Amino acid sequence: MPSPDLGKVRSLALVWGLCLVLSAALAAAGRRWSAPLIPQPLTVWSLLLLPPLLTGLVLLRGWRLPTAGEGGQSEAPNQEQQ
Repeated sequence: MPSPDLGKVRSLALVWGLCLVLSAALAAAGRRWSAPLIPQPLTVWSLLLLPPLLTGLVLLRGWRLPTAGEGGQSEAPNQEQQ
């Protein structure tokens, strides 16, 4: 079993820790300001649509098509062509 990359483990731990801090802050805010919020349609739709759209933009920004010479095929020879 290959050992995990230390950089990936650190970045995962950082994201996980930030999520825990955010969750604790939201729970504390809910206890302090316990009055119910009035849902605003624009706010609700923004919270529902913006995170997936931003994630898609980040993924598309890092996605590159192969250049004309590459053809998008693997380097390994195909067994059927032999």
